[in-house]
Amino acid sequence: MKNQTERRASERNYYVDGNTVRRMEAVPDYRRERREREEREREEQLRRRKRQVRRNQERQLRMSKSYVVFLTMAVTVFGVFAGTYIKIQSDMTARMNTISSLESQIADLKADNDEAYKRIRMSVDLDSVREKALNELGMSYAKESQIIYYTVDNDDFMNQYSEIPQK
Repeated sequence: MKNQTERRASERNYYVDGNTVRRMEAVPDYRRERREREEREREEQLRRRKRQVRRNQERQLRMSKSYVVFLTMAVTVFGVFAGTYIKIQSDMTARMNTISSLESQIADLKADNDEAYKRIRMSVDLDSVREKALNELGMSYAKESQIIYYTVDNDDFMNQYSEIPQK
């Protein structure tokens, strides 16, 4: 029987020393301690990051005077360019309207001119003019001896410096 008890005790890896059983001490839980330590470290690191982010945000919110001057100048230059562009566009639109009104006036004047030319042409009868010139005014056709021919050298015009000779 003693053999069986020793065998069971050795199987359980503990043994009884004397007539009392010692109190068993719990094995320290290293995993839990390590987990708690890592969690504390993470929290500390998170707090440090939050502090750093807050400092960066505060730094970014502060604008230096030179940056404000730069932004003001940039906005002013942009405003001047935008205003100039709008003025040029409005001037061009006004000129286009003026050009179109002048073109319509030209077309109207050409139509009036053509109408007046046709009216004049229709009012003059060349046969009646010839009759009046021959009969009433005593004019006659030029004779062959009265016609003088001139030759012009590749010029489209001729300057007259003296009177045309009679013969």
